[in-house]
Amino acid sequence: MMIAINFNNTINFMSLKIPALILSGILVIASLGLMATKGMNWGLDFTGGTVIEVGYQRDADLSAVRSVLADAGFPDAVVQYFGSSREVLIRIGPRDDIEQVTLGEQVLRLLGDADGTVDMRRIEYVGPSVGAELKEQGGLATLAALICILIYVAFRFEWRFALGAVAALAHDVIITLGLFSLLGLEFDLTVLAAVLAVIGYSLNDTIVVCDRIREGFRRIRESAPIDVVNESLTGTMSRTIITSLTTILVLLVLFFKGGELIHGFATALLFGVVIGTYSSVYIASSMSLLLGISREDLMPPPVEKEGENTEPLL
Repeated sequence: MMIAINFNNTINFMSLKIPALILSGILVIASLGLMATKGMNWGLDFTGGTVIEVGYQRDADLSAVRSVLADAGFPDAVVQYFGSSREVLIRIGPRDDIEQVTLGEQVLRLLGDADGTVDMRRIEYVGPSVGAELKEQGGLATLAALICILIYVAFRFEWRFALGAVAALAHDVIITLGLFSLLGLEFDLTVLAAVLAVIGYSLNDTIVVCDRIREGFRRIRESAPIDVVNESLTGTMSRTIITSLTTILVLLVLFFKGGELIHGFATALLFGVVIGTYSSVYIASSMSLLLGISREDLMPPPVEKEGENTEPLL
């Protein structure tokens, strides 16, 4: 499947609008299905629990750490390296039989009995009620952002553009969440911040596209709407490619060198930048065309000059 380029060097993006919409529909449905069946790997920010970071003087054996914790009654503990093979991060869900304030001391004592070189680096507690509140507030924040964007774009451009922009943003959020559900990646507050950043990035790209399409309709008077959209999208390609590539380069550095603390953040933004660029072209623009956008919808209303005589001359 190829995109045609005519003699005016205009890329025919909209020749793929139907296949793109079908693909996006499949991805959205699959993402919703994954979230409904497999669910999300919620971090302790949302579920509550204890995060313990310990350090070793030599490379830590994660299997031995898991075995020690499982024998002590913590078989569900999540144990992973954190930055280096001598730093270990332990996540333990909320427990009714042990107070969180003593849980860290108990874990450190267990690990110290197995290896005397271990020492405590940090410990954090999140209550289950706080985690549930953060999950609710995070969802409301995302919903509020989409509603505000719908209102802004409707006033700034036209209601067809507004529906296309919000459809593109919802598309980006759902598919990004579906990726985290599919891969079982931990979803914590930093990832939620990344999702909101994806909304902002994708919106910025969509606003540029909508603005260029509006200018195209006002400037090109004899072409069909689909041709105006294709020429407008072609005009934004250089800006889109440069912006996306520079952003991706920074995120790649964060992904590979930023450490475990922001790994999920970088993953969400990397995927979000790619899917956001795609949705600005093939979701927002295609939706506007399918809703029947035309030159008449985007022309400014005539302004009567003060004192102008509007009555017909006799």
